Amino acid sequence: MLQSIGKKKNYIFYILIFLFLSTINNLSLIKNKELLSNIANIEVTGLTETLNLKIKKNFGFLIDNNIFQINKKYIKNELDRYNYLQNYKVFKLYPSKIIISLTQTNFLGSTIKNNKKFIIGSNGKLINHEIFNFSYDLPNVFGNFSSEDFILFTKLINQSDFDYKNIKDIFFFPSGRWDIRTKDNITIKLSKEDAEYTLKKAQNIIDNKELKNNNVIDLRMTNQVIIFND
Repeated sequence: MLQSIGKKKNYIFYILIFLFLSTINNLSLIKNKELLSNIANIEVTGLTETLNLKIKKNFGFLIDNNIFQINKKYIKNELDRYNYLQNYKVFKLYPSKIIISLTQTNFLGSTIKNNKKFIIGSNGKLINHEIFNFSYDLPNVFGNFSSEDFILFTKLINQSDFDYKNIKDIFFFPSGRWDIRTKDNITIKLSKEDAEYTLKKAQNIIDNKELKNNNVIDLRMTNQVIIFND
């Protein structure tokens, strides 16, 4: 009888030891799994090496966070703060890597707002000129215009035969009308109603050498062309 009781105690003891060791092992497995799922690397591509590195450093706080708990929408909201981005994609490469693929916006012009110089992006945003420490051959844009109106105007230019790369200055007027000054110092006063048509007409006048010694083409009035020297 005493031997039977002793055996039962031994069985209970072994079972408790087994459960204890199993629990420790399971906790260890869970911990190892969590460690394997922690972000160990962030890769940023698509821009210059300097900008890629800058953005990568700004996302350094994600390191050692669980990749399953990172919301990609949060990363995208952070990327929206960079005005020079046109597009981006965020990938989770399991178990421990985040890949951020970036596309830089096209630079359409340069302007001054509140005594600060900005680049106008094709994404409709103003970009701090100091971010890019080298000069771009961009038109200077003057006037109190909206980015949306300016982008629409650049599309009209590209749809016409006019060479955008030959534009030195662009002027916007409160009436909603635009003027252009070329790198040859030819000023073109465009019609408000049909800027694309008057751009094509101005290009024909320049190509046909009708300007002679004049440097202003005034196309503001419908069916009327005034050429003079300023």
